[in-house]
This record gives sequence, C-alpha cells and structure tokens, in this order.
Amino acid sequence: MLSPIDILKKFYGYSSFRPGQEEIISNTLAGRDSLVLMPTGGGKSLCYQIPALCLPGITIVVSPLIALMNDQVQSLRANGVRAEAIHSNRPEDENDMALELAARGELKMIYISPERLMLDLDRISGRMNVSLIAIDEAHCISQWGHDFRPVYKELKAVKEKFPTVPVMALTATADRLTRSDIASSLGLSDPFCWIGSFDRPNISLSVINDPGKQKRLAAIASLIDEHPLDSGIVYCLSRKKAEDMHKALADMGYRSVCYHAGMLPAERERAQKLFVNGEAQVVCATVAFGMGIDKSNIRWVVHNNIPGNIESYYQEIGRAGRDGMPAQAIMFYNFGDIMTRRGFVDGSGQKEVNGEKLDFMQRYAEATVCRRRILLSYFSEESHSDCGNCDNCRSPREKFDGTILAQKALSAVIRINCVEGIGMVIDILRGLNNSGIIQKRYHQIKTYGAGRDLSSWEWNSYIHQMIQLGLLEIAYEDNFHLRPTPYGMKVVRGQERIELSKYRKPLFPAGKKQKNSQAEVKPAFATPEEELLHILKEVRLDISKEEGVPAFVVFSDATLTDMVEKRPIDIEAFAGVHGIGQVKLTKYNKKFIGAIRKFRGLPATLPSGSSTKETLILFNGGMSVEEIAEIRGIQKATVLSHLAEMTEEGKVTDFDRIISEEDIAKVGKAIDGNPEGAYFRLKEGGMEPGTIRMAQAIINYRKKK
Repeated sequence: MLSPIDILKKFYGYSSFRPGQEEIISNTLAGRDSLVLMPTGGGKSLCYQIPALCLPGITIVVSPLIALMNDQVQSLRANGVRAEAIHSNRPEDENDMALELAARGELKMIYISPERLMLDLDRISGRMNVSLIAIDEAHCISQWGHDFRPVYKELKAVKEKFPTVPVMALTATADRLTRSDIASSLGLSDPFCWIGSFDRPNISLSVINDPGKQKRLAAIASLIDEHPLDSGIVYCLSRKKAEDMHKALADMGYRSVCYHAGMLPAERERAQKLFVNGEAQVVCATVAFGMGIDKSNIRWVVHNNIPGNIESYYQEIGRAGRDGMPAQAIMFYNFGDIMTRRGFVDGSGQKEVNGEKLDFMQRYAEATVCRRRILLSYFSEESHSDCGNCDNCRSPREKFDGTILAQKALSAVIRINCVEGIGMVIDILRGLNNSGIIQKRYHQIKTYGAGRDLSSWEWNSYIHQMIQLGLLEIAYEDNFHLRPTPYGMKVVRGQERIELSKYRKPLFPAGKKQKNSQAEVKPAFATPEEELLHILKEVRLDISKEEGVPAFVVFSDATLTDMVEKRPIDIEAFAGVHGIGQVKLTKYNKKFIGAIRKFRGLPATLPSGSSTKETLILFNGGMSVEEIAEIRGIQKATVLSHLAEMTEEGKVTDFDRIISEEDIAKVGKAIDGNPEGAYFRLKEGGMEPGTIRMAQAIINYRKKK
C-alpha cells in the first residue's frame, strides 16, 4: 500500500503537505474523529481524500452544494480517482448506479447531500464498506454559525449508525462558540482538533468609501482588464443591484453573468457553469453564490456593499486566490448599506447576536489599523505584526489638522438647510456648474466653490471621516440628507479642533474600456514571465474547452506559475513541476512542453525517446504495467518494450513489479538451450512477446553486472 506522501505525489503532484494536513491524515488513519478548521484554499479536501485512497473501503463526503460535489468529482477523476456524486440534479437511475458501484467497491469516494444521505443511510450502512465519513461546511450544523441549516442537525445519526468509523468535520469559518457546537452536535468522540491559521496573506485587503456608481464601475473594469484570462466576483446587497451591475459591465463589453436566488434553477446553473468554466470573466451575485465553488483562479472579489458579518466576508473573500497566488479583496463602504443591514438584523431571529456581528463588520470597514489583524482577532488568532498587504498597512494614515476643511463642509450643509446628500454637497464645495446646482441656486451660497482645490474622491473621503468622527450624520429617514451633529456645530464655531487622515489614491487605475467594445486587444507584457504565463493560460483554456471541464481542473495558476519559473522542455523536467500528478503528466505534457519550447525558440516537437521516458516516470511513480498502458492508451507490450530498454540502460531495477523470477528463469533456460529458436518456442508456449523481451533485458543486465 502506498504511503500518504506517495499518494500525494502520485495523484496530486505535490512533494510535501501543507501545515496540519499530515497530522490530520495520520489521526484519521488511526481511526480518530477530527474537527478541521482551515481557511478556504488551505487544503481541507486533501485531509479526507488522502485517507480515502489509503483506506480499503469507501469514503462518504457530505456536502451541501451540488456545484461543489460536481467540481470535486471532476477534479478527482482528472487525477485518476474513481468518484461519483449523488444529488437531485442527476437522474435517479444514475444515482442508483453510483450507489451500486460503491457497494461493489468500485469507487473510492461518493459525494452526497445531507438530505440524500439521511434518506439512504440504512441502504448505505447495510451494503457498503465505509472507511471514513467527511462532513464539509460543518458550520452549517451550528445554531451559532452564519449559515445554519436544520438538516445538518440530523447528521448525528451518522455517528450512531457507524460508531467505529472515523468522522471528520471540516469548515473554513467558525468562531470559538461554533467550533464547540459542531463537535457536540455531531457526537464526535474525543476528536483531534486542528485549528489552522485563518490568515490568507496572498489576499490584498482594501476598503474604499463609496466613490459613486461610475467610479465603482471603473474600478471593477480595471480589475477585469488586469486579469483577462481569470475571473472575479462582485457581491451585491440585493438581486436588483446584482442585475444592475451585470448589465452595466455587459454594456461595457465584458463577459458578465448574474446569479441570485430569484433566478430559475436552470438560469443559475448556466451562469455558474459559464463562470466556473472561464467563459465569463465576472459574476455579479448576491450571497446565494459561491459556497463550495472550487475554482482556483479567482483573482479578485469586490463587495459592492458591506456584508452582514465577518464570517460571511471572510468566506466570500476566501474564494479568491485559492491557489495561493496573489488576489485582491475590495469592499466599497457607505452608511446607507449599514442601515439596510440593520433592517435585516431587526427582522432576524437572533437580533442581539446578529447586531453585534454587524457592529464588528462596521468597525472593520472604518478601521485605520491593519485590517488582517482585525480579521484574525475575530477568529481568536493572535497576530503580533501588521500584515503589509492591506490598504492601511501599505499607506499608513498621515494625520493633519482638518478643522478648516471640516468647517467648509459643515457650513455648506448648514447653508442649504440640510436637504442634500453627500454627492450634492461635494458638487457645491467643488463649485460645479451643473443644472441641479443652478436650479436650486446653490451657486449663490457663500461656500460654493470653497473646496474646488480638492477632487471629488478627496471630499468623499473627508466627509465620510467626518461622519465616522461624529461631526455629521446621515438622515436615513429623510432621503439620506446630511446634517451636522452638536459636536459638528462646535467645530463650526471654532470651539473644537479635529484631525483627519490624509486622503490616498485608490490602489487601481480607472478602466478605460469603451462601451460595447468587443475587439480583442493584444495585451502588453511587462516581462517575459508575464507573456509566457499568458501563453500557458491560453493553452489551458483550449484544453478545458476541448474536455468540457473548468480551466482550474486542468492546472491551477500556481502550477502554471511554477511552469513559467522552471520552463520544462522535456518530460523529466515537466514531471518536476508543482501540482502535476501522473495522470496529468501523461495527458498534458505535449501541449504545455510544446508551448514552452516554442517560446524558448526550440522545435515544438519533443525530443526522441520522450515516450519511453514517460513510461519510466510513471513506473517510478509506483504504477503497474497495466496502469501505465491504460493511462497512456498504449499496448502492454509497448510498455514492456520501454521498460526493457530502460533496464538495459540500468534505469530500471525493480523487476518484481514487472515479471516473475519464474518467467525470467524460463526464458533463460530457453535461450541457453537453443538461442535462435527460443523466442518462437516461448511464444508458442503461451508467453507474451513483451514478457519475453523484458526477461531478455533483465538477463542481459544481470550478465553485465
């Protein structure tokens, strides 16, 4: 039996485990229950997939989402693992066949919804040799979790039905209270607990005071332009906002789709498929989208509106950069969204708890210190230094005396009798000559144009700071008009002085794509590495379209990046790229190596002997002759011929895996008796030509020694 590390290399192409994986796997193989908390993209699935391949029976994986099941099964099959999903979107005869295959021991894993598992629990327990049960998104079982689902409570019956089978509960988002509730609700027996770091250092964190619709669109457009072959998500507060954002981006010529709970199931499925397969650059969605999306090349997530709690925010930004490569998380923040969220909280069943969680989310959005430390502290994880990869760390806030600036804004609000919102106040301060100002005669007030030395972005930032400091408040009940507070009136009168944080420019350029522009623009590359990565992504995209699978199922961005660094031009070098298991090595080496060779100015055709070397690499990876023949699509005799050639060169010495000593002796005896007719006599006696060739090679090798 292969060891966990051998399985990791053979099926997944990795040479080492991530933190926690090895400990979790060893405890599981020892038969112990476990509770696993790892961030999205931290490698949770390997924690149960590796034991599944080590253990003799079948592993049942409970998952709440069909999309997640399908993605995981696709990825496993691409790596050469037999797996099936059982869910309501499949014909019932296919579900029955999957259960039958599992009962016959022809599968290693089945993915199943909690509802379906409870329905078929007696059937499964009576017919299957179950070695492990993994419960994904386990926070759904807890009443304290942010996505509580009552059906998960029934899963305690699984432990009762399989008392000796280890159960693994996995989640990416659970605070201290939720963790304890998961273990007790599932009836886990003295579980091994792994609480991995919640830190995702590859994700850049930024919060921007809402600059208005057009500037938000420009910012999102720039992210799409920056990652033309990758994907992003725009989360919106409502279905209407998601539809509006989708239409605006589509009108600009971007490949956008919309996703929310109000759409028909077929429409949602189509949108998700386009996004996962890479045919859509962006999905504009409500929180209904994303849980369980196993897409590794999401390079950015934008929150068009503030989320309701840190757990949801953390889970949603965690959909970016699952491959460990750099990704961006940007939130647009305004007070109107807070009030909308307050309305949701008031109508919830846990007003006090949800209100506290929204308060923390608001404090995060308004923070001027390291945002990552705030996130980690929420999940009870200590952090002793700033992250250096959030907006507050990259551009520490420089303070200045903002009293006069605040007096200008407050004066403008007072002189128009507090009947306008932020946008109009900014236009007045900047002295704009638009119809709204002229019609209302705001151009005649004393503070008109008093702040024309500042941009609208700067005024937007400073007015939001004044709101945060308590100088101004938003009258939500009165069309979101601004009005001064008693503290603000003291500043106007010169009785108080205030400090403001100096404005800093957004971290991204404004997009300039023309509306309805469908023309393909050849990207400009800053370095040869960028150009080669773009070429390899196009190769990956072509393969994904041919095979009808998402691009990340072929290879992750992390694998392509390692490919760029190593630039393999032959089979041996390609096998050394991070994330290339044996099945994918065989399936994809020619196209990727050919592209790299062409980029380096070499003939695209692989050098002679590549086929033989490919067989040797698979053999050294632990595959049998029969497995190599099946994966490569060649005859067993051809595989034996390759191994015979490598044997004569001294590159194969593990003969027991190829041929028995009895057959070697039989061939040796025939050769000694009459060398010229030996081959035909052995063949007539029923020995395969490949076996004869292999035995001859071993005999010759031993004679040389």
